Amino acid sequence: MHSPLARLPPLDPLRGFVAAAHHLSFTRAAEELFLTQSAISRQVQALEAALGVTLFVRGIRSLSLTPEGARLAAAAEGWLDDYARLADALRAPGPRPVTVTSSIGIAALWLVPRLTRFQALHPDIDVRLAAGNRLVDLAREGIDLAVRYCADRDAPPGAERLFGETVLPVACPALAARGLDRHTLPETVLLEFDDPGYPWLRWHDWLAAMGLGDVRPRAMLGFNHYDQLIHAAVAGQGIALGRAELIGQLITDGRLGVLDAGRREVAGRGFWLITAPGAPRPEVARFAEWLRAEAGAGAGAMERGEGSAVSPSPPRPGSFR
Repeated sequence: MHSPLARLPPLDPLRGFVAAAHHLSFTRAAEELFLTQSAISRQVQALEAALGVTLFVRGIRSLSLTPEGARLAAAAEGWLDDYARLADALRAPGPRPVTVTSSIGIAALWLVPRLTRFQALHPDIDVRLAAGNRLVDLAREGIDLAVRYCADRDAPPGAERLFGETVLPVACPALAARGLDRHTLPETVLLEFDDPGYPWLRWHDWLAAMGLGDVRPRAMLGFNHYDQLIHAAVAGQGIALGRAELIGQLITDGRLGVLDAGRREVAGRGFWLITAPGAPRPEVARFAEWLRAEAGAGAGAMERGEGSAVSPSPPRPGSFR
């Protein structure tokens, strides 16, 4: 016996369909849901395939509902409104924490070390950090804010650029004082970020630009998580290519030293603040404003020396770190 639930068409595309039906625009629906236009189009196509009907008449520069689409839109808006009200009623009473997501590296190196300052300023606001490299739907997973790293062209509509990216060699102060040249490199361990999608964070091109491409280091130590690589540098295990904006506090505190080997500004990429759809709660707005202030302070502290621009190779599609 087949369950009626198993016969239901896919439910997730309903949100994209309802937003597109409301705006009669895939682009504006994508902006509302913090998705791409192509994602909304795929959701609608999936729903049409499951139902076996056409929901929209697609013109060159226009979009209109078919009779079947109009019937579904009228019914689905009511279903989703009822579900939203029920979800609000079921949520635990009392103050809700500000829930923030970021990649593991951003959380460990930039966000967590700063949270004490926020707590000192706003002891009445609870914060929940959901770190992970998986992209999430903020509204669906109950997340208020996201701090993500991506190519500028991949930033979703409404995202705010917090700061860019500067790369420079760093190590514990004792290793940094030795420098990096033909004499020291053969006795030096280089810490390598094991991600081919981010060649500007790997040593091959950097050494070539320094005229050291023909010199072998004592060893290469690879890491697939960037925060682990930086912790190894702090522990004196080798020299790393540091992302200055993330590790600025470690440099300021004297736990990492900067080698006199140049610095590079990574073109077309940055760290972005993304807010869940809808008007933010007052405590979310205060946390977002604090994030902007921290980002501005950190960027100002990093403004020293002249960096050479480097254009990174295209990362994997939709890559956020």
